[in-house]
Amino acid sequence: MIRYGFNIKTRHGQRVENILIMAATQGDAERRLRQMYHHCEIVECEEQCVPRRVDTLDVEGIIGLISAGTRSLQKAGTQ
Repeated sequence: MIRYGFNIKTRHGQRVENILIMAATQGDAERRLRQMYHHCEIVECEEQCVPRRVDTLDVEGIIGLISAGTRSLQKAGTQ
């Protein structure tokens, strides 16, 4: 995905800056922008690549969280 930053002028002449839209293409981003701001004039458009998240799934950590949660539930039920 790419983050597109827009500066626009509304149909009433008001400037709106720093509208950020995530989209696959600039055309998609402009279409979404025009759904929010009908008949706007795009003054500037900047695109930024968004780095992909590289979070790995730690199965052992998740199992530990689940087992810790069930232990605390068991203790709460016995009191």
